[in-house]
Amino acid sequence: MALTAACKANPLPASSRYDFEMPKPECLEFFDSPSETPFVIEHISEEFTSVCPKTGHPDFGNVTLRYEPAAVCVELKSLKMYYQSFRNDGIFYEAVTNRLRDDLASAMSPRWMQIITDWKGRGGIRSRIIASHGNVPAAWVK
Repeated sequence: MALTAACKANPLPASSRYDFEMPKPECLEFFDSPSETPFVIEHISEEFTSVCPKTGHPDFGNVTLRYEPAAVCVELKSLKMYYQSFRNDGIFYEAVTNRLRDDLASAMSPRWMQIITDWKGRGGIRSRIIASHGNVPAAWVK
């Protein structure tokens, strides 16, 4: 499965480090769900980075994507490339989490979805943001 031209690994254009648009939901690719029987998928990324829009300092976090597919599942390499498209983006934690949820829910139309971001501490404060789509079963609400 080839990545779209917009997503090929070319992290920094020659002209400038920050003159390209992010994030890039067009990086996302999907495949048909292997089962019509309900099941839950959980992907955890431990290498998510973005940039604080106030200070320009890097933000590091873990992203958990948990969902019940309706028709399609996200392909993992494309998900990684999509996550990496936030790398130089000046964006608040809350906006990252909601943008991930909105882009993924729009593209996949899952039965339900949770995006949970756990951010590394800075100044003694750690943050956890949860954004949901659809009716998340009680067993997954934490």
